[in-house]
Amino acid sequence: MSLRNVAIIAHVDHGKTTLVDQLFRQSGTFRENQRVEERAMDSNDLEKERGITILAKCTSVDWEGTRINIVDTPGHADFGGEVERILSMVDGVILLVDSSEGAMPQTKFVTGKALALGLRPIVVVNKIDRPDSRVEEVLNEVFDLFVSLDATDEQLDFPVLYASGRNGYASEDAQAREGTLRPLFQRIVDHVPAPQLDLEAPFSFLVTLLDRDNFLGRILTGRVNSGTVKLNQPIHALDVDGKIIETGRATKLMSFQGLERVPVEEAKAGDIICMAGLTVATVANTIADPSVSVPIKAQPIDPPTLSMTFAVNDSPMAGREGTKVTSRMIRDRLFREAESNVAIKVTESAGKDSFDVAGRGELQLGVLIETMRREGFELGISRPRVLFRENEQGGKEEPYETVVIDVDEEYSGTVVEKMNLRKAEMTDMRPSGGGKTRITFSAPSRGLIGYHGEFLSDTRGTGIMNRLFEKYGPHKGNIEGRKNGVLISNGAGEANSYALGPLEERGILFVGHGEALYEGMIVGENAKTDDLEVNPMKAKQLTNFRASGGKDDAIRLTPPKKMTLEQAIAYIDDDELVEVTPKSIRLRKRHLDPHERKRASRAKAA
Repeated sequence: MSLRNVAIIAHVDHGKTTLVDQLFRQSGTFRENQRVEERAMDSNDLEKERGITILAKCTSVDWEGTRINIVDTPGHADFGGEVERILSMVDGVILLVDSSEGAMPQTKFVTGKALALGLRPIVVVNKIDRPDSRVEEVLNEVFDLFVSLDATDEQLDFPVLYASGRNGYASEDAQAREGTLRPLFQRIVDHVPAPQLDLEAPFSFLVTLLDRDNFLGRILTGRVNSGTVKLNQPIHALDVDGKIIETGRATKLMSFQGLERVPVEEAKAGDIICMAGLTVATVANTIADPSVSVPIKAQPIDPPTLSMTFAVNDSPMAGREGTKVTSRMIRDRLFREAESNVAIKVTESAGKDSFDVAGRGELQLGVLIETMRREGFELGISRPRVLFRENEQGGKEEPYETVVIDVDEEYSGTVVEKMNLRKAEMTDMRPSGGGKTRITFSAPSRGLIGYHGEFLSDTRGTGIMNRLFEKYGPHKGNIEGRKNGVLISNGAGEANSYALGPLEERGILFVGHGEALYEGMIVGENAKTDDLEVNPMKAKQLTNFRASGGKDDAIRLTPPKKMTLEQAIAYIDDDELVEVTPKSIRLRKRHLDPHERKRASRAKAA
C-alpha cells in the first residue's frame, strides 16, 4: 500500500477538525450507521467544551489503495509548539483558509514553519458557502503571504481547491455548492510525495509526541526515519547531543487506523507509529537500533514569552476541596507537563514551595491550570509576567506581538485609543467588508495582559482579536495597569446580605450572600483607585424593636460578578493571587494580614 503523510494547518476556527470528520466519513472509516460525535479528533473534555484543538493528534484513512496519515494541528498561537514539532513528521501540508477572514496571524506562523522545511502546500479555501465569502481576494492574500515568507517558485505554484468542510465537498470550481471530497483525496495522492527514506539503513525514529497509558506507560509517537522496527527489537534512546539515556525493547508497536491505535508487528521508514517500552525517553529524543550513535536533528522550538508562578495554596481554606495540595505533587505534575509539552519551561523557586512556569501565552497556561484543577490540585497563581532579555548592547528588550483586530467601524476609534494607551503602534487599517474594519498593531505583550475582557466590553462582544508573537524589541517603559482598587475582607466568616447591600454603592461585588470568606480575600472592585478594607459579614442586630414597614427585609442584591479562570488571572495585580481549587476560583491578596501588606508596599516603594 502506498503511503502519504500530511498535516492540516490553519488559523483557529477555520475548520480543520470538521474537515477531518468528513474525510473519515467519505473514506469509509466509519460504518454507515455508526454514531460519531462532531469534531471526533477533539477528544479531551477541554477541547470539547471550548470548541478548539489543543493537542496535535494523528489519524489515518485508507483511500483507493493509499494510506493517508493525517495530523490535525491546533490553531491557537499559544499551542504553536505542537505544530512546530509535528511538521517534521509529514511530507506535505493542507493549508486551510476561511473564505471570508482570509490569511490571519496563525496562518502566517504555521505556513512560515512549513515553507522553511521545504513542504509544498495544497491551499484549500474553506467555507465557500458563507454569504460574505471573498474567494479571489483571499487567494491573493495567500499568494502575497507566501511571497513575504520567501516561498520558492515550486511552493508558489500551489494547487487550489474550494471546499465546505461542514457540508463535505471540495472542487476546483469556486462556484460548486455540492459534491464530495474526492478531489481533495486525489490532490493529496498526486501532490504530496511519498516518503523518500532509506529502508535498508538501521532503524531510527524521532519522538514528536508523548502520551501516557495506565497499562503501557509512556507512549512515544513519531515517524520512522529509516529502516524497519519489529516487536521486541532491542533499541536505545539518544538525546540531542548523541548521549545514550536509556536502553530497552520495543514492547508494543501501534499504528493509527481512524480514531483507534491498532497493534502491529513491524513498521517501516515513513510510517507514523506509537511505541511503548521505554521509561525515560521523551520529546526530541532519537529512538534507534543499538548500532546508531548519531541522533536525528530536531526542530528548534520558539522560546516562551510569558511566565506565571504556581504556588502551594496557603489560604485559610486550603485543603478543603482538593486532594493534591503538597508542593511535591505540584512539582511532579509540572515537570511531567514540561516533558511532553516542549513549549513549557518549569523552574523551581529557592523556597521549594512555588514554581515559575513559562509558556507561549495566557491561554496555554490557563488550559494547564484548568487541567490540573480538574485533577484535584489546589494552587495559588500569580499575575502573568513577560520574560525580558538583554540585547548585545546591554539594553532591555521585551516581546512584541502582532495583533489583528476585526471590529465594527463604530468601535474602531475606541480600540485604537485603548491600544495606544498600551504602547501599541498601528501598522495597518483597512475595511474588511460587511461594515467591519481590520486593524493591525505591533504591541508589547506586557500591555496586552488583561486587555481581552475590556476589548469585548468596548466592542459589545462583536470584536475579534488575534495575537501572534512577532519579535523581541526595545523596552517601552511603564504601561499603566488596572485603574481600580479592590474591596478586601477584613475578617473571616460568611458574607451577609445586610452588609453587602451598602457595599454595592462602593463598587462591583464578586461574592454573594452565604459565601465563605477569609481575611485578605478580595470581595469586589472598588469604584476608586485605592484598595479598601470592608466588613462583608456584618449582620443586623436582633432586638425587640420592630422596624417600621418591614423595609429592612427587602434587601435586593445585584448578582455578583463571577470570573472565569482566564478573567481572574488577567484581572489581578502584582500583589494579588488567584486561589484555584477543584470547586472554586477566589481572588486574594498575596499578604493576607493588613500589616504585612503595608510593610510589603513600603519595602517596594523604598
